[in-house]
Amino acid sequence: MNRREFILQSTLVGMGLPFGIKSIPGKTHWLTLSFDDGFKKSFYRIAGIHEQFGLQACLNVIASGHLPGFKKVDQWILPELMGDFDDWNTLKSRGHEIMPHTWEHLNLTKVPEALAKENMRKCFDYFEEHLEGYDPTYAVYNFAFNASNPELEDFALQRVRAVRTAGWVILKDQTANPIPTQQTNLRLGCWSQGPDYCDTFVEEHIQQFLNSPGGWLILNLHGLDDEGWGPLHPAFLEELLARLTQVPTLAIKPAGVFLQGI
Repeated sequence: MNRREFILQSTLVGMGLPFGIKSIPGKTHWLTLSFDDGFKKSFYRIAGIHEQFGLQACLNVIASGHLPGFKKVDQWILPELMGDFDDWNTLKSRGHEIMPHTWEHLNLTKVPEALAKENMRKCFDYFEEHLEGYDPTYAVYNFAFNASNPELEDFALQRVRAVRTAGWVILKDQTANPIPTQQTNLRLGCWSQGPDYCDTFVEEHIQQFLNSPGGWLILNLHGLDDEGWGPLHPAFLEELLARLTQVPTLAIKPAGVFLQGI
């Protein structure tokens, strides 16, 4: 299994009548397209495509990606592709969600626990200082590689409302998860695929989800065209959102925005 060959999905938090459903009448299906890493070109394009349909983009950035010491992570995450907090504040001012996606994109489960926690602490501190209007009350910490463990999740949840991690660790044999009931802290999972274009994967999983009774589906995506692992074609994203915004029972929002209704 390579760095992103996770079968990922969102958390199961209670059945019953979900509190969150009451805040979005008639919406039995929640969808979050959660874009990672902080590619400047792609994130502006993703935001622009969402704006065509009156939607907010869910954008998760590496906190140190713009700093001089940031180094190439792999063949996809390159310093010259990354945006900075001027970009992120600009996109946030346009109504899009900017959330933390680690300090330097380490797999925190493969380093000493003290180093992992210090890495997260730097990320949280930097967001609180540099992202205008950052509110940890509804913040989501998006683990790099969707790799976490209970100790690291608990540590992160002292500083944010929710964490996004590998769904296959949280749940097994599920294709979508119930909308959360009112909770203080949440563990969110997601699905992802790559390294090639993942248009077909996204289409198939969303169609499967729409044919289900409902819940909250989080798809972990990255860049557009040739940026990022498992990118989307821009035309596909545009056409997808055009269709999905016509589905009466579907709400499409960033994770943190959904959390505001829980």
